[in-house]
Amino acid sequence: MKLSTRARYGLRALIDVGLYSDTETVSIQSIANRQNISVSYLEQLMAKLKRAGLVESTRGACGGYRLARPVEEISVGDVLRVLEGSLEAVECSGNEENSSCKSADLCVAKYVWKRINDSITEAVDTLMLGELIDESRKKQMQFRNKDL
Repeated sequence: MKLSTRARYGLRALIDVGLYSDTETVSIQSIANRQNISVSYLEQLMAKLKRAGLVESTRGACGGYRLARPVEEISVGDVLRVLEGSLEAVECSGNEENSSCKSADLCVAKYVWKRINDSITEAVDTLMLGELIDESRKKQMQFRNKDL
């Protein structure tokens, strides 16, 4: 499975919002500058994340974005599904009840596909945005301390 720039940039943008929206909203321009993402592309990503209820926005001169839910309640899987859709590496109907697949009864490869898909789901659904934000803060501190 290969994730698109939509998923990669969207996750980076959401981490950025989580890092910088503790006291005020984060402008799209500041996210774009820090993450090196074009403003127009970022606007599209943030619109999707807003429709999905992951961020909320405020209009006006002091407007911007903030997370709509606590970081402990937003999984990486939530973000990736909004931006990518299905996260299945292989679409196989052989594992479904009443499968239309003609080979389902004899196919053993379906167990491989199921295991891969389950592993991806497990990985992204148990990794929370808060963990990535904490890790980002640690990295920033290490970087700052290195320069002292």
